[in-house]
Amino acid sequence: MENVTVRFAKLTEAKDITTLINYYAGKGLMLPRRKEEVIENIRNYLVALFENKVIGCCALSFFTEEIAEIRSLAVAENFRGKGIGRKLVIEAENVLKEEGISKVFVLTYQHDFFKKLGYEVVDKTTFPQKIWRDCLSCSKIMKCDEIAMQKIIG
Repeated sequence: MENVTVRFAKLTEAKDITTLINYYAGKGLMLPRRKEEVIENIRNYLVALFENKVIGCCALSFFTEEIAEIRSLAVAENFRGKGIGRKLVIEAENVLKEEGISKVFVLTYQHDFFKKLGYEVVDKTTFPQKIWRDCLSCSKIMKCDEIAMQKIIG
């Protein structure tokens, strides 16, 4: 979709990011985020903008000098299927490459979307750092149904 820009988020966009993420969290498709949490990590969020309105977002989460996660990928319902998510992921990968990251992973329900972008299914235990840092506090820890996928980018 033309006229959509992707860039790092600004503090003034934290509310819109939180609203977008929590819309999908309410459907059980991702974990919820508090506005304060988004503000604390605002420098790790990318946003997609159309007419200066946030229509998509994702966050970068660094685990080691080589491994990072793309998380909280969300696109407003009325903009889905227009390449916005793809733009966000590609820009996130470019940023991560610049940081020297060689392996990117996601936990997702959108297997086909990420497969088209070159991600491959892996076992969740491939990323023990994720399990120890984030998964232990998740209510789905014993019944996680998300698919772990990774892509080598560098």
